[in-house]
Amino acid sequence: MDTVSTLIINAVNQIKDAVVKIDVLGKKKSNRSGNGSGSGFIFSSDGYAFTNSHVVNGAEKLKVTLLNGEESQAELIGEDPDNDLALIKTYTQDHSPTVMGSSESLQIGQYVLAVGNPLGYQHSVTTGVVSGLGRTLRTQTGMTIDNVIQSDVLLNPGNSGGPLVNIEGEVVGINTAIVRGSQGLSMSIAVDTAKEIASQLIRTGKVFKAYLGLGLQEVDIPTRVLRHHALSGERGLFISHIQEDSPAGRSQLEEGDILTHFHGKRVESLHGLFKLLSQREILQMTEVQYLRQGQTRIVPITPVPRAA
Repeated sequence: MDTVSTLIINAVNQIKDAVVKIDVLGKKKSNRSGNGSGSGFIFSSDGYAFTNSHVVNGAEKLKVTLLNGEESQAELIGEDPDNDLALIKTYTQDHSPTVMGSSESLQIGQYVLAVGNPLGYQHSVTTGVVSGLGRTLRTQTGMTIDNVIQSDVLLNPGNSGGPLVNIEGEVVGINTAIVRGSQGLSMSIAVDTAKEIASQLIRTGKVFKAYLGLGLQEVDIPTRVLRHHALSGERGLFISHIQEDSPAGRSQLEEGDILTHFHGKRVESLHGLFKLLSQREILQMTEVQYLRQGQTRIVPITPVPRAA
């Protein structure tokens, strides 16, 4: 057997006992039966599991099924529809929690695989490569998710909420969407974003995030610019879009600027900015440092709470 096949088999064996089929048994405020299904995965020894918000939103009752056929009721702990993430608590006995990796270490071209329950076929495995990083995806709430992973892993209805896994068997993303009308264009929420959201949901059942009104992408900053401005690191956040009537829209920031610092902290990744915006004390006037045409500028900005 070739080396790649062996690595994929080992990764599947590491993840398979954590992946669950999620059955939604009726939905609230619906004239329809509301039954449906999706995927999820258990990431802690006490049974916490990730899935997508659109899988479990409004569910009256949830049931999870392990690979060995064990069934258990599950409880919705909380959700973040704007990031299409939900946290549930399972009560299975024979699960083996996943190893959580980091999405920041991903590289384009890297092998990844998805495990889920597409079209009712439980614990199906598909493979592919990372096609793009730092993508933006619009959710059903109309908000956009930053730092999304694009891959050519084949996803179908029922895969939603399942894990995207690297060749070492570590979870690097949560599968969420297939771009309609495309082939081989699948999107997954970065696991680093998911971990930050989970910590808030476990503590309070809700997610707090301040809002700037920026569409951002991670980019490399030329070495000569880094040296000229004595900037640490190698990357910044490119402003691809500014929302009207937002803190950023009312500031002097422009599309094409590259953010390097926020609230006095060096920011090189969307996850790093997300962590800063998840702190309630950030709701005050602060400063953004950015590059425009190779020159450093600083502008004041006041984040606001994201609409619930």
